[in-house]
Amino acid sequence: MSLGLIGKKVGMTKVYTDKGEAIAVTVVDVSGNALIQVKQASGKDGYSAVQLGYEDQKESRLTKPQLGHFKKYGVSAKRIVKEFRVTSDDQLPAADATIDASLFSAGQWVDVIGTTKGKGFQGVVKRWNFAGQPQTHGSMMHRRPGSIGCRLTPGLVWKNQKMPGHDGVDRVTTQNLKVIQSRPEDGVLLISGAIPGNKGSIVVVRPAKKKPAPVK
Repeated sequence: MSLGLIGKKVGMTKVYTDKGEAIAVTVVDVSGNALIQVKQASGKDGYSAVQLGYEDQKESRLTKPQLGHFKKYGVSAKRIVKEFRVTSDDQLPAADATIDASLFSAGQWVDVIGTTKGKGFQGVVKRWNFAGQPQTHGSMMHRRPGSIGCRLTPGLVWKNQKMPGHDGVDRVTTQNLKVIQSRPEDGVLLISGAIPGNKGSIVVVRPAKKKPAPVK
């Protein structure tokens, strides 16, 4: 994994290109990313990584070990802490570096990790996109799943059988989205398309794994 950013989903809007084409974008607030710790493979940590914190938290809501960790590196208490591993020490930023939206440039491909919206208890049509059963000729099974097994063979319901149940609140990665605009002065990224989660939910933006980074 390469160095990314922690952010908050603000909502969706649209921007226009020079040709007048409208592009739907999601606004992600990445201001407030604080560099907590830089870990080096050549040091006692044994691997290369960067630890970031996001969104201030009351000290009274943290345990003493957590609070001690923040004070050790001179950072205010944070609600979200995430570690990004890098391949070598050469990719590590300086300990006093500023981490903001300038980490990504316009036109760069990114992956966005978030938690999907919770939809409660749902049937198989909405949860698994079942086609449903006949709507006419006296059928009373319009949106029901139908048979889920046989009493003779195999005589049980297979594991992972798709059935009604809780839908949403899953950790999802949306891949290969393009950064339309990077605005370090506003602390936001404008990313093409939709990303998982509600407004105000926490997301992680990282360089795309399946598409190359732009050549600088």
